[in-house]
Amino acid sequence: MILLEMFVACYLYVLLRAFQQRNVAFDNYGWVIPTSYGMAMLDVFIVAFVAHLGWSVSVVVANGTGGCLGAISAMWLHKRWVKKQ
Repeated sequence: MILLEMFVACYLYVLLRAFQQRNVAFDNYGWVIPTSYGMAMLDVFIVAFVAHLGWSVSVVVANGTGGCLGAISAMWLHKRWVKKQ
């Protein structure tokens, strides 16, 4: 269950980072603030999580898998969800 939490947190964090990158690249100003606060919340959670649990291969695998799936999801969502200005 703990590794699932790490996977979900990293998935969402990278999703938001990639989403934010597309917001900046395509001048979607309205999405920048809520995306930034979501990233901040997840960033603090992940740092506290790793500080508490420590380093392990399973944490890295959960982090990496969540990250790559989050990036792919963000690219797909941004293309379909955010209208060009």
